[in-house]
Amino acid sequence: MKYQTMVNMLMLLLSRRKMRARELAERYNISLRSVYRYVEELAVAGIPIYISRGRYGGIAIADTYRLPVGFLTKDEYAATINALAAMSSQVNDDAILTALEKLKSQFRRENAGHAVSGNIIVDGGTWGDTKKFSDKMAVCEKAVNEGLCLDIDYISRAGEHSRRIIDPYVLIFKQNVWYIYAFCHTKQDYRTFKVGRIKSARFTGKTFKKREISREEIPLDFGHRSEGLAELVLEIEKDKLPDVEEWIGIDNIEPRANKFIAEVSVPDDDGLVSKILGFGGGVKVLAPEGLREKVISAAQQIIATV
Repeated sequence: MKYQTMVNMLMLLLSRRKMRARELAERYNISLRSVYRYVEELAVAGIPIYISRGRYGGIAIADTYRLPVGFLTKDEYAATINALAAMSSQVNDDAILTALEKLKSQFRRENAGHAVSGNIIVDGGTWGDTKKFSDKMAVCEKAVNEGLCLDIDYISRAGEHSRRIIDPYVLIFKQNVWYIYAFCHTKQDYRTFKVGRIKSARFTGKTFKKREISREEIPLDFGHRSEGLAELVLEIEKDKLPDVEEWIGIDNIEPRANKFIAEVSVPDDDGLVSKILGFGGGVKVLAPEGLREKVISAAQQIIATV
């Protein structure tokens, strides 16, 4: 009974996205304490479900969340759809009808082949992404297009979690990475967030009025001003050339004697040394000397730990 109620709660939240704890308690004839315990167990299972306090609070599930591919077998889908259809014929509840349509849609999506339309395909997700990234992108795009506020769970490069309320202005695609430029209510300033670092996002139910912004106002260097850039000179072995070209672009590389030399400005951040080491011995730092010493030191540390 417990797990059936938890699944029913999940299906209802997928349909409505937010409900009061008392509504759930009354619907399933359980105590408020049980509602909160079930919510906690769903969260532990990896479902992005939140409890927000206040007048407009409640129990909410991230708008980016969808049932994972393979969550149900074909037979389980059929049984669940039939059960919901039978229930909807007896109970006049729009939420049941919505949940039924969503299940049917997911079933069709999982069992359909890949379709391609248009002349350009952009996939910013990682290999094995199982559509999680595209779901996040769909929510971000809708928020940008319709001026909808988002509540995001963001993980920084340092691994720090933070909840942010943002007003998304524009999506940016740069160096094979998607970013969202938004006004952050927490920082009371405009910030650029990497979409891949948004763990979950949900619509707050509020809208915002966009002010006019020019392209020049958007920091496309993402905080890396001239003082935060490294002027690299690299010597590249031929077998590593394709990988380096994809990193810094073919326009920044030219052949010299039997080698290839790259001269380019890149962000001087914590990931630069790791990036260079990732090419193995196929990339040599000629300048700056300080970066060259960092790469040598990091390589020696790796040798010492192997």
